[in-house]
Amino acid sequence: MTILILVLLIIMPALTIVAGLRDLTTMIIPNWISAAIIVGFFPAALAVGLPWMEMLTHLGVAFAALLVGMAMFALRWIGGGDAKLMAATTLWLGLTSSLEFVLWTAVVGGVFGLLLILSRKHLQPFLAWAPPWLARLMEPKGDIPYGVAIAAGALIAYPASPMVVAFLAR
Repeated sequence: MTILILVLLIIMPALTIVAGLRDLTTMIIPNWISAAIIVGFFPAALAVGLPWMEMLTHLGVAFAALLVGMAMFALRWIGGGDAKLMAATTLWLGLTSSLEFVLWTAVVGGVFGLLLILSRKHLQPFLAWAPPWLARLMEPKGDIPYGVAIAAGALIAYPASPMVVAFLAR
């Protein structure tokens, strides 16, 4: 049974890594990734024995994150896939870990964005033989794949999440 629970608990981190890599290489986070993260939450939460009220809190946090993500998308600050990924990951993180997630996502996003802007400015001469995805990423004034920061923030916050804490308390 413990192996099954561990497999369920790996769903969110594994899929956020996939989402970050997809965003980095294609500037698109497919809907199936966020949907799979959401669907995977319920059996994982039941398997670790998360109380129903805690599950409802997680749902409320995810809904609030979706609303914030929609507003950020409307303002053109993030993409639609980023908003959905943010909501899906907060479903797994709950209230306490979501605050840590937001902090780390902002820090990683700021550092990543700064490094990307500097790289775009100084590495253009070296991109002649770069793969197409890297050349697109390095376009001056191009978009920044914020799914990378969202994935990093989720991975950093996840070990302290109620899901992992509930598993370790068993």
